[in-house]
Amino acid sequence: MTPIDHEPAAPAPSRVRATVRTFHPRRGRLSSRHLDALDRLRPVYGLAVPDGAGPPVDLADLFGRRAPVVLEIGSGMGDATAAMAAVDPDRDYLAVEVHTPGIANLLALVERHGLGNVRIADGDALALLRRLPEATLDAVHVFFPDPWPKARHHKRRLIQPAHVALLRSRLAPGGTLHCATDWAEYADAMRETLDADPELVDTRPGDTSRPAHRPVTKFERRALLAGRPVTDLIYRRRPR
Repeated sequence: MTPIDHEPAAPAPSRVRATVRTFHPRRGRLSSRHLDALDRLRPVYGLAVPDGAGPPVDLADLFGRRAPVVLEIGSGMGDATAAMAAVDPDRDYLAVEVHTPGIANLLALVERHGLGNVRIADGDALALLRRLPEATLDAVHVFFPDPWPKARHHKRRLIQPAHVALLRSRLAPGGTLHCATDWAEYADAMRETLDADPELVDTRPGDTSRPAHRPVTKFERRALLAGRPVTDLIYRRRPR
């Protein structure tokens, strides 16, 4: 039998790899105070962070001055960020959050306390980091990130080798990466990952207590009441 010629099959469309999120978007009701803060204050103190590539963020232009910058990843309701910025006016604080009520609450705190050294980025922290110039941050704070406790979700954790390399690359030499968690297994994984980075050094070997400059958050109080001890890890980028 004579074989029948066929048109070559069209190539299968390439699959676009979905972005693995390190956070779980949460919805929350907005009070009239929060809606007012978003409307009035986000244009003044806010920074939108769209997914994907974007222009570099000029920190001096964002804050209107040149000063050391602290990046707060996952600022929650903003109480800790506002408290630290209030007693640290010589440094600027860039908080990044995806929870709209938290963004609104921090905006309200910024206005109430006259915190000219705070800006709030709305979006994915990793997308923001990729838009920041290298070696420009004085510190990065990662306080109580989602522990993603199930093994199949560990790939979503913020503190993992590839993400730590990105975080560290944005730190100036001598800059610090400060992580805190109330999840014991995640604390061990954090320490292992941070110890493995050749450009980071533990500033407090054997000491995982909360340093005085980090305020106790409402979330942390609940963790302590539930019997979950809190681990603080502070690493410094090696001088070049």
